[in-house]
Amino acid sequence: HPLRIAEEVATVDQLSHGRFDLGIGRSGSPHAYDVLGVPYGESQARFEEALAIMRQAWKGEPFSYAGTFYRFQDTTVAPRPYQVPHPPMRMAANSPETFPFVGRMGLPLFVGLRDLDIPELRVHLGAYRAAWRQAGHPGDGDVCLRLPVYAAPTEREALEEPRENITYFFRRHAELTRFGLGRRDTGPAGRRLSRLDQLATLSYEEILEKRVAFGTTARLTERLAGLRDELGLDGMIAELNPGGLLPMDRMLRTLRVLTHEVIPALR
Repeated sequence: HPLRIAEEVATVDQLSHGRFDLGIGRSGSPHAYDVLGVPYGESQARFEEALAIMRQAWKGEPFSYAGTFYRFQDTTVAPRPYQVPHPPMRMAANSPETFPFVGRMGLPLFVGLRDLDIPELRVHLGAYRAAWRQAGHPGDGDVCLRLPVYAAPTEREALEEPRENITYFFRRHAELTRFGLGRRDTGPAGRRLSRLDQLATLSYEEILEKRVAFGTTARLTERLAGLRDELGLDGMIAELNPGGLLPMDRMLRTLRVLTHEVIPALR
């Protein structure tokens, strides 16, 4: 329930003294909705109501709400967030219609290369920034890219060590995409089928070229700088173990390379 989320977010924000950012999204997985008995076709409308409720709840004042999915009277959420008016929110976007929606809302965005090629993403980011400006928000939006990152001492190690992990990650994502085929509540079938075709035929070489950043320190720095400049990024989120198969020492190695070498070079 959005009131419960608002309460938990405010609590974590207080406990961390404002060191909390909130990532939000409606999810592209119908299975997550099926488990809870919620029609996936209602996901966008439910998400918009929940977002409006949370923003109002964080004011810390009594309010009522009468929507299609949520209704309540004279409710107050405590505590208030540490940050005013609330922690920074960053919204995930993958479908074409979501990008301008986030822009109109004036929210920072985070995106990935899991389903979208860079040329596609560039078009969608243009729609996000255009909607941002048309809504009268200052600046030109805020975009953060999420992608798998892996560092190793040699190029050969950097390309071969994460092969099983990243291959499993994309294979699993293809299975989840296939789950939604043939349903009327998951948007245009052609779009999901096209995405599935791309994922099913994606070779490891294409993954390396288009979807990830793997390499030595120098190669990682070059790759991330190129993505930053090409897409006009404001930040990046490194996925250190997207498939869940890497040992801890290799994740920590990548983290050390990023924090001690790559990030300073990008600043």
